[in-house]
Amino acid sequence: WAAGIRAVELVQNLPVEHAAAGRVRVDPTLQLPGFPEVFVIGDAAYLEDEQGNPLPMVAPVAMQQADAVVENLRRRLDGQSLLAFQYRDPGMLATIGRNQAVARLGRFHLRGFIAWAMWVAVHILQLIGFRNRLVVMINWAWDYFLYERALRLIQTPPQPGRLPQQEAGRLGNG
Repeated sequence: WAAGIRAVELVQNLPVEHAAAGRVRVDPTLQLPGFPEVFVIGDAAYLEDEQGNPLPMVAPVAMQQADAVVENLRRRLDGQSLLAFQYRDPGMLATIGRNQAVARLGRFHLRGFIAWAMWVAVHILQLIGFRNRLVVMINWAWDYFLYERALRLIQTPPQPGRLPQQEAGRLGNG
C-alpha cells in the first residue's frame, strides 16, 4: 500500500522509534535500527532526504525502496557492504478533470491538456504487457469519446413492506 495515509498497524507495535503517521525510523539502508535483518519500506518507513524532509508516502518511493532492498539483500549474500537508499524524484502527475491535469517534472510545471496527455501516456506505459495497454487504451478512448461515467453505484433494492429507516438499519447505515 502506498496511498500515503498511515502506516499499517503492525509497525505501530514494533519496539523502535516512531515518527509521524505511525511510521518507523529506518537506517539509510532501510534497515530497522537494532534489527539489521529487518528491512522496512513504503508508508511504514520514515527516512529523510538530504534537506531533512521526510520522503513522501507515495508509490514511487516504495517502488524504489523495494528495488534498493533487493539490491542490498544481494550485496549481503555476496558479503558486500550495503548501500544507502537514494530517492530519485520522477516528478508528480495528477489528473483533476476531463482534459485537465497538473504536472511537476523537475523545475517544469505544466497544467491543462498537455499535462493530462502526459498523465494518460505515463499510466498506459506503466502497465505490463502490450495486451493490457491496448485494452486500457480502448476502454479509456471509449469512455472519453462517449462520455461514459466511470462511477457506478450498486444499491440493494428496498424489500417490500419495509420502511427506509429499517432498510438503513439493516444495511448498517443507521
